[in-house]
Amino acid sequence: MGKQVKIYRKRGKLRWGRILAAVLALVLVVALIVLGTRLFHKIGSGGQESSEDVSTASQESSETSKEEVQAPATVKFLSVGDNLIHSNLYQQANQRAGGNGYDFSFAYEKMADLVSSADIATINQETIIDSEQEPSSYPQFNSPVEVGDELEALGFDVVNLANNHMIDMYESGLRNAITYWNAKAPKIVTTGAYLNEEQLNTVEYNECNGIKFGYVGATDYTNGLSLPEGSELRYILTSETDLLKKKIEAAKAVCDVVIVNVHWGNEYSYEPTENQRNLAQQMVNWGADVIIGHHPHVLQPIEYLTKPNGEKALVVYSLGNFISAQDAAPRVVGGMVQYEITKNFETNTISIDNVVFEPLITHYGSRFSNIQVIPYSQYSDTLASQHGIRSETPDFSLEYIQNLVKDIIPAEFIKVF
Repeated sequence: MGKQVKIYRKRGKLRWGRILAAVLALVLVVALIVLGTRLFHKIGSGGQESSEDVSTASQESSETSKEEVQAPATVKFLSVGDNLIHSNLYQQANQRAGGNGYDFSFAYEKMADLVSSADIATINQETIIDSEQEPSSYPQFNSPVEVGDELEALGFDVVNLANNHMIDMYESGLRNAITYWNAKAPKIVTTGAYLNEEQLNTVEYNECNGIKFGYVGATDYTNGLSLPEGSELRYILTSETDLLKKKIEAAKAVCDVVIVNVHWGNEYSYEPTENQRNLAQQMVNWGADVIIGHHPHVLQPIEYLTKPNGEKALVVYSLGNFISAQDAAPRVVGGMVQYEITKNFETNTISIDNVVFEPLITHYGSRFSNIQVIPYSQYSDTLASQHGIRSETPDFSLEYIQNLVKDIIPAEFIKVF
C-alpha cells in the first residue's frame, strides 16, 4: 500500500504539471496577440500611439504637473528699521577708507551673515543719498553713496525711501537718490519715491520660490519740506488714503503678497497711536499682508491683524533704529524681525509663520567711537559695560535690554532670551 500511494501521488503531480504548462502556453499566445495588435495600430498610425494611449499619458502628465504646481512654497524674510547715518558714522567710514571715500563695512559686519541668509531682506534708508552734494547730518541728512553700496553688498533686497527726511536735499536730492537706487534694479527693489506719475503707478515687486511680492512705501510727513509746484517727482503721504489704497490694491491685483513700509507715529514713543492702529487695519483691509513700521527710533509692539478673508496679517509698528549715533539708551536698542511667508498654491492662501524678533544694539565706545550694529545673540555684558551710553544710563546691560524689550514686544515673538 505504501508503494501504491507513493506512485499515485507522483502521477498526480505529473498531471497537474501538464495542466499548468498548458495554461502558461495559452497566456503566452494571448499576450503575443495583444502585443501584435498594439504594434499593428502603432505602425498603421505612423508610429504614433492611439488616441486613447495619448489621452491616458497626457492625463498622467497633467496630474504630475498639477502636483508640482500645488507644492507649497516658503520664503524667509528679514526686516530691520532705520538706517540713520549721522556724521560720526560717515566720518569714521572716511577714516577707515584712509580719507579717500568711505568704508562702512565695519559698521555692519556683524549683520552680514544674517542678512545674506534671508531669502529677502528689507530696510528703511532714513537718510537721502545724493552724490552731487556733500554728506551732512541732522537736521537735514545726506549720505555718501558708499552707504547704499554697502547695503547692496550685505544682501538687502528691498529699500524703503518714504520717510520724513526724504526731501532733506530738496527736489534735486530726491531725484538723485531715486536715480541712484533705480540703477541697482532689479537686484534691489526700492519703494516709496518715484521719478514721475508713471513710476508711481507701476507696481514694484520681486519674486522668490514662485511667490510674487509687491511693495508699497508711505510716510506721515516730510518735516515741513515739499516739492516745488510742477515737480514730476512723486511720493505717498499716509493722509492720502485714496492714493495709498489704490497703490496697495494695484499691488495685490498682480502679486501674491503685499508688504508695506510705513513711516508713522510719534518719535520716542513705545506705543502706537490710534491713527497708526486705524491705518494698519485699513491697509490690511485693502490688501496688505505685512506692515513694517518706521520713524519712532524706538521699538513698538508686534501683532497680527485679521484680513477680510480671515487670514492673518503681520504688523510691526516700529523696529527702531538699525544703526545711528543717537545718545539715549532706548534708541540704541532697535530690532530685526524674521518671518516666513508660505503660499499654498492649491488653496491660493498665504500664511505668515515663525515670526521671531531679535534686538539689535547700536554699540559704540566713548564719544561715539567705533559705531557698530550688533545682534543680541552676539552681544555680551562685557560689551554692554563698555558702551558709551553708560555715561547717560549707568545700568545699561543685557538685563536692561531684556527688560526694555519684554515691556514692548509680546513674548510669543521673542526667542533669544
